[in-house]
Parts: sequence; C-alpha cells; structure tokens
Amino acid sequence: MRLDRDTEQFLNSLSEESAPALHELPIGQAREKLKELTAVLDVPSSKVDRVEDRTIPTDWGGIDIRIYWPSGGDSTTSLGIFVMYHGGGFVMGDVDTHDNVSRFYCAHGRVIVISVDYRLAPEHPFPAAVDDSYAALCWVYENASSLGGARDLVAVGGDSAGGNLSAVVCQIARDRKGPPIALQVLIYPVVSATVDSVYPSRSQFAGGEYFLSTQDFLWFNQMYLPNSEQERDVLVSPILADSMHGLPPALVITAGFDPLRDEGRHYYERLKEGGVDASYRCFESTIHGFMSFAGQISVGLEGLHTVASALSTALSPQGLDA
Repeated sequence: MRLDRDTEQFLNSLSEESAPALHELPIGQAREKLKELTAVLDVPSSKVDRVEDRTIPTDWGGIDIRIYWPSGGDSTTSLGIFVMYHGGGFVMGDVDTHDNVSRFYCAHGRVIVISVDYRLAPEHPFPAAVDDSYAALCWVYENASSLGGARDLVAVGGDSAGGNLSAVVCQIARDRKGPPIALQVLIYPVVSATVDSVYPSRSQFAGGEYFLSTQDFLWFNQMYLPNSEQERDVLVSPILADSMHGLPPALVITAGFDPLRDEGRHYYERLKEGGVDASYRCFESTIHGFMSFAGQISVGLEGLHTVASALSTALSPQGLDA
C-alpha cells in the first residue's frame, strides 16, 4: 500500500508550509484554515438549476440549510433527496466549505441535495449537532413534496463528523420509528469516539503526517463532548449500538492512510452482520478528507462519482407509486 502521487504531493505541500496543526490553532483560525483549504483544493463547481438558503424552525431556534435542485428535471417527477451533513470534527465546516461537493452530488446524482448547517461546538456541544441533524431529516420528510421530492426516496450522508451524524440519525430514525431512509452514505466516518480505541489504524497514522492526527481527534472530542463519559454514548459512538438490525442500506467509504479506516470497516462489517444491505470501498492510496480535496487529489473525484452513482441508483424515482 503506497500513497498515490497526488496525495503525496498534497502532503508535501502542507509540510512545506510549516503551518501549525489544526489542534494548535484557536478555533476561529482553524475554521478559516479549513475554508482556505477547500477553496483552493475543492472539486470545480458543477452546474445545477438553482440554489436556495432557508431556515428550518425548531423549538430551540432555526437551523440553516442550503437546497440544490438539479438542472433539466421533469416537473412531473418527484426527485430523490440527499440530506447531507458536512465534516469538520463537529467544530468546523459549514454549507460553504461543502458547497461544491453538494453541487456535484446534485448534478451527477440527479437528486435534490439539502446541506445542513448544524450547530458547531464548542459554542454548541453535544447533543446540539445530533438534534439539528435529526430535526432536519424530519423536516425534509414532512416537506418533501413541496420541494419537488419524494418522501420515500430520502438518503442521508456525510464525511467524517458528517458520517458520524448520518449513522446516528439512521439509528435514531429506526429506534423512534421516524422517517424511512433509503440509503446512508458514510464517508470516512468517525463511529467510535473512545480515546482508548484498539483499531490499528488509529495508532498507525496517529502522528499527523497523513493529515489527520490523534491530537486533532482529541481536540475535537474536548470541544464536542462536555464530559469524557459521553464518548460511550451511542449517539456519539454509533458502533457501540447493541444491534444494527433494521438500519437502512449503506455505502461506507474509507481511505487507506486514515486513522479512521479500521473503524469504518468495522462499522460496515457490523452492518452486514445485522442483515443490512451494505457495500464498502476503501481508497487505499489516499488520506482522510480526500474527497474534499478532489481539485488536487484525483482519486477524490472517483470517490465523488462513487457516491453520486449510489445516490442515482438508490433514489431513482422509477417504480414509485404515482
């Protein structure tokens, strides 16, 4: 297993900058650094029909969302809807850092994409992000028709922290008999928040030379979780759920040089053991976050197409009752 050339050049460029690691920065500067990285390295923008920012009302305040509609749609056909939760360790990222990714899924998957700007820690620690994520799913289900979508064709997904929220939302929906979910897309998800994790990739890639470090992980945890005991809450570490039975079909994507690789694989294996229709793809030659850096890491574009194809297949309106 070796790094591909694009990934190696990306890591070399970060090393040459000699910039502080994420966990060494004040949170405001870390957020700006992520925005700068994605602005430079993101996949080029895809053409969509229209984009609209809205705010979802809740008992605790509004949740901002951004909605994308694909071009060339048939107004008589209800489209599938992809509810997307961005990555960023629960403390960074927003609808802007994942704007081009959202446009890509919309254009190439031929689905409505709803990007959720859930509340971030440390200003809003756990369970704020979980509450927002599930509330957004419920709102989408109830309002699917007015959006031009089909409530029976709703998927959830996201990268890293967004993958965690996607897995958690699926478990909540199952346990509360909430909205049916047609597909969950878990992109290099963090599914175990426990710091004593025994996954080999956690120690193998701990130092940060492959972008994400153990210190970054601990930094995220300290801001997201008010107390360390919450690491073992299934709404934080969904892999600790007693059973995966009854969860939606899944696509799990990992990266070969990612500290989170092994837990993503383990979550996929647990889904399969629970009778879930799940598929798994590890992009062996690259790192955590590679799909957000698809402008420089070419295998990231392959990953984006993999997700778009899965969405197109799972959320096809063919066969739905009129």
